[in-house]
Amino acid sequence: MPYIKIGRSRVNYGLMGEEGREVIVFINGLTQTNTLWTTHQEGLSRQGYRVLTYDTLGQGQSSKPVLGIRMDDHADLLLKLLDALEIKQCHLCGISFGGVVAMHVAMKYPERVKSLVPMSTFAEMPGQLEQLGRGFYMAITQAGFPLIQTLLLPMNVSSNWIEQVRNTLPESMRRGYLYNDPYAIQNLMESYVNFQPFAQDLNKIRCPTLILNGEFDYLTPRICHETLRQNIQSSRLMIVPHAFHAFTLEYPELTVRIIEAFVRNVLAGQWQGDKTVWVASEDAHSEVLATRSVGDHMRAVFVRLPEEDLSVADEWRVSLPGAEPVEAVQVKPARKPTAPKKPVAVAVKEVTTTKPAAKKIEKPVSAGKSIKKTVAEKPVKAPPKKPVNKLPRKG
Repeated sequence: MPYIKIGRSRVNYGLMGEEGREVIVFINGLTQTNTLWTTHQEGLSRQGYRVLTYDTLGQGQSSKPVLGIRMDDHADLLLKLLDALEIKQCHLCGISFGGVVAMHVAMKYPERVKSLVPMSTFAEMPGQLEQLGRGFYMAITQAGFPLIQTLLLPMNVSSNWIEQVRNTLPESMRRGYLYNDPYAIQNLMESYVNFQPFAQDLNKIRCPTLILNGEFDYLTPRICHETLRQNIQSSRLMIVPHAFHAFTLEYPELTVRIIEAFVRNVLAGQWQGDKTVWVASEDAHSEVLATRSVGDHMRAVFVRLPEEDLSVADEWRVSLPGAEPVEAVQVKPARKPTAPKKPVAVAVKEVTTTKPAAKKIEKPVSAGKSIKKTVAEKPVKAPPKKPVNKLPRKG
């Protein structure tokens, strides 16, 4: 791949596609190189786009400053790279650390970004992510880069993907050791330790934004992407099913299709940044790209919706300590969810009765106490009339 000199830095980049086409830029994550975008680059260039990838400072085959890389340095570097390649505007995509860089570019240079795709990323660090960052920093400073690679791999991809590449995995990881300098990676890791949240500045992003989050992303969980969705004005959140942190590596075809459809939608002026949540199709070749999410998208368990039918047999009840035992309920076999039932209007007819009104009487009991009983007052019958003996009339 070619290199370009920007200031004191040498930047390794790859540019594929015809000049004059819409440009899509990919920014790689921590410990990655731009070669991981090869499938995406080829797929999008075949569809008529020009695709730019590059190694960020401190990674791959670009310059590796040992000290002093700030987030603004990464944003400024990309802007200078675009200027050097005479690219005025682009559609910007970044994953993980690259997503943070992409958002900073969109905030600092909004006129250069037509649309934005932040993936598996964050604008502030919840407690778990902060502790992970500190742990990785300690690992690289005390044990070296190979340990970081080994720890990160199972958090980035699924067991199925690891099993498929088991034979080539050692070589790929060894190549990663050669491309990445441990001191440069340590320098980048320090940006996690000294991370400054910028969620309050996300409203500066004005371009159409599609946020992508893997269903099982443990490194940057759903709450990180929910922060982006709530604060970026023209945004939508799309969840990639069965995917982990590095879903672009595990599901490249689906990623290409999602990004291409998004960019095409933006160019056609049809984008609706309504902050809704969507779930991508599990099939990259399906006619349906995504469906609208229902229920609570922040939960990791299935939560019954209010409109769903619920019977007593669907509940597993147990007695609380000290409470009366509950009656055992026989649980029915699992059943498929059914469409919510429409409420049926039932006419209520008022019924009258000729039953005489109840009368309260007080009956005395022992110890001077009394209890009240309610009895029905019986109708009083008139006594029967006695027969009258008539005397015979005298003639």
